[in-house]
Amino acid sequence: MSTRLKRPSFWRQLLFAGALLALQGYLGYSVVSGQFGIESQEQLHVEISELKAKSFALQAQIDSMRHRTSLFTPQTLDPDIVSERARALLSVSQADDRIIMVDVSTGKPIYSSFDESAASQLTGEIPADVDR
Repeated sequence: MSTRLKRPSFWRQLLFAGALLALQGYLGYSVVSGQFGIESQEQLHVEISELKAKSFALQAQIDSMRHRTSLFTPQTLDPDIVSERARALLSVSQADDRIIMVDVSTGKPIYSSFDESAASQLTGEIPADVDR
């Protein structure tokens, strides 16, 4: 009895080689223009530098807040500063305080607080029915 060896199919080998070439093409494309590829490296470096700058800005803000909270320790607390801040927040002044009105939009002192519309409403009389 004779044995006959079956030769592998030509199409099977061609299909296998084509699949391997397709896989290599996909991997090559991913290396060049994938999410973490060569072309995306520059964009990633720009994003990293932006996030570092944002991190430094936030760290400076954190340091500023830590410094401000350290001023409230009982050893460094100045009663004059506390009373000044409390009066500023409550819009209260003492008799010997000098008050300088500042225009919020420009930040410059207001030299005259005369307002035509408010002046037209003034009568110069105090109502008698006001209880004191």
